[in-house]
Amino acid sequence: MNRNAHILWLTPDKPDNISVGRSQIAHQLRRFGYKITVRGTTPSTLLMSLREGGAYDGIIGTTRAGAIGGTIINFVYDCPLVVDHIDPISQFKQTNPMWLARFVEAAENISFIRSAITLFIYESERVRVEEYASKVVKTALGVDYDRFATPDQEILIAGRDLLPEDLQRPITIYLGGLEPMYNIESMLEVGAELDTGSLIIAGAGSLESTVERAAGCHGSVHYLGAVPHETVPGLLTACDVGLSLVDDPHTLKILEYGAVGLPVVQLDGRARQRFGDLLTYTNTSPPSIRAAIISAVNHDPKPLQSFVQQFDWRDIARTYDEAFTTVC
Repeated sequence: MNRNAHILWLTPDKPDNISVGRSQIAHQLRRFGYKITVRGTTPSTLLMSLREGGAYDGIIGTTRAGAIGGTIINFVYDCPLVVDHIDPISQFKQTNPMWLARFVEAAENISFIRSAITLFIYESERVRVEEYASKVVKTALGVDYDRFATPDQEILIAGRDLLPEDLQRPITIYLGGLEPMYNIESMLEVGAELDTGSLIIAGAGSLESTVERAAGCHGSVHYLGAVPHETVPGLLTACDVGLSLVDDPHTLKILEYGAVGLPVVQLDGRARQRFGDLLTYTNTSPPSIRAAIISAVNHDPKPLQSFVQQFDWRDIARTYDEAFTTVC
């Protein structure tokens, strides 16, 4: 497949400001010369793609829905399929009924079998992917490093304008999904009991109303809703500490926090093996989180920023370019 190929990229149906990684890779691939059509995967967009017949030279499907949808199109038209496996099945099992998790796991396994190449992120998924896929390539999440490390002045202003006036420092920010797996309620307990400082939460999810109520009751907690992704570098630059309370070493938010130059408080667990002493670790108890925030304020963020630089999206996109050029 040459770099003039037209690729259909089926992604999970999430807002652009919540799941930005696939659009960032697609942007870089367009610079290489590919024509990329990115679609969130729903029944209607899957039917649209099926009606288009053989309009594409290849398909890339992102787990979970995109990979399953791409497999269906691959069955119908025998169009080369690349699976972009970004989420471990263990996360799905934590938040869904077991019968559904088993069905999704089996459907993903079929997508690995049908793929010409499966790219995966989590080392915990290697054995499973290698069992079913004929060719496997390790990849990673990335960050638009320059945009976060050196944001334009207008982005800095736009980010600061999202914050309420007269916030007490240190300003701790959580940016991401508002779901139970991210320990949002523990964050809110911390924010409610801050003697000094402020907690900023930005994002969307099933716990939005819980966050809104906490922000209405406690002057130290502030909810911004879902913010435009282009303003995120400016918003983060205006804060003092980045917060991540999910046991996941590959979350995009750590890379974005690090690229901006924020010290990071991270839930202790698998991230320690990847980041070592670049982060400040905590458990989910509010006293531990508060102590970690106080400690992180004095943590030199420059080593983390240097580490993050190697995960620029331009470098990650080359892995996908190599996959496309070998599937035919």
